[in-house]
Amino acid sequence: MTKLLLSLHVLAAIVAVGPVTVAASMFPATLRRALGDSGDAQTTLRTLHRICRVYAGIGIAVPLFGFATASSLGVLGDAWLITSILLTAAAAGVLALLILPAQDRALAETTSSASPSPAPTPLAPGRLAMLTGIFNLLWATVTVLMIIRPGSTTGV
Repeated sequence: MTKLLLSLHVLAAIVAVGPVTVAASMFPATLRRALGDSGDAQTTLRTLHRICRVYAGIGIAVPLFGFATASSLGVLGDAWLITSILLTAAAAGVLALLILPAQDRALAETTSSASPSPAPTPLAPGRLAMLTGIFNLLWATVTVLMIIRPGSTTGV
């Protein structure tokens, strides 16, 4: 049962977190193009944002399978797992509280202004890129912790 749970956990991470990571990373560059009045960029922005929102919802399966796997392995109290849980919560917070709302605002501002203003409102594509980099770094750290499991004696 543990191997099945671990497989589902890893598959959920790949299928759910992977698309969010890629789409969120592409959004700031596409936003820069959209601010340059590219009609195609608007459609791409909406698509990238939808990918982020949908797969973020699907991503809830990752910690659910993770907790089930950790419980079956008896490692719920291990420091590496607690650290991974905290980093996962931080990544989810960055996505849900910072990245997705910033994407919403960017979409609203780029689609509502019919003509570019003389001094464009700073939508901060650079700030969004930084937040996405932090999100990606948090997930990369969790991935490394899941692989090396410092201090783990499970042998899995």
